[in-house]
Amino acid sequence: MNGYNQSPFANITPVVKNLLIINIILFIGVNTMELVNINLYKWLGGYYFNAPNFHLWSFISYMFLHADYHQPAHIIFNMFALFSFGPILEQTLGSKKFFNFYFICGIGAMLCQMLVQAYEVHAITGGFTLSNVSADPQDFSAFAPYGMLGVKLYSIYNVPIVGASGAIFGLLVGFGMLYPNLEMMVLFIPVPVKAKYIIPAYIVFELYMGLNPMEGDSVAHYAHLGGALVGFLMIKIWRLQRPNNFY
Repeated sequence: MNGYNQSPFANITPVVKNLLIINIILFIGVNTMELVNINLYKWLGGYYFNAPNFHLWSFISYMFLHADYHQPAHIIFNMFALFSFGPILEQTLGSKKFFNFYFICGIGAMLCQMLVQAYEVHAITGGFTLSNVSADPQDFSAFAPYGMLGVKLYSIYNVPIVGASGAIFGLLVGFGMLYPNLEMMVLFIPVPVKAKYIIPAYIVFELYMGLNPMEGDSVAHYAHLGGALVGFLMIKIWRLQRPNNFY
């Protein structure tokens, strides 16, 4: 077989490869279990720390869950970004450091989202926790006293954070810091744009959407921003420099 027939997966790095495999297997597994009324989201999703379905392991497990098969774009875009940017970063950082970078960004993303949720709960109730919250999502009794704001509280307590997006945003920021002049093709933009322009623009967009949420928006924008912030800090703390031999 000559080089022109080489598979695009031939040069994929080991950590990225295993992350892709685990995400895809869990996506299939979670959707399969739903067919027999087994909800793995409540066991593996990232819930508010005071929610009945919160589990400590969810700081890791939530990164491997995605929206169900009705919204395939969620996992497709995340895995495409991981496949596109992950191998370059893994080759630069080394597999061990890349592994740590990915998971630290993902954990930081969930912590950031949880801090925002805590602020929202406090703004509505005057405290950071609610008592008598039922594990049954059909039970609205703990939220009813807060009127229309009870809908927001219900969402915080019953809708889990899922997806690799927080970790992916950390990778994007790391990529932009180490390869700022690498040109990228962006959907709907007919010309390549350097990473140092497009990635900050994407972060600003996420901040705007977080501060000005649209009705029905279920995206955890602050988790994305948290992953981006942690990625930035990790590059600075580890004092990583852009490779001199990379054009």
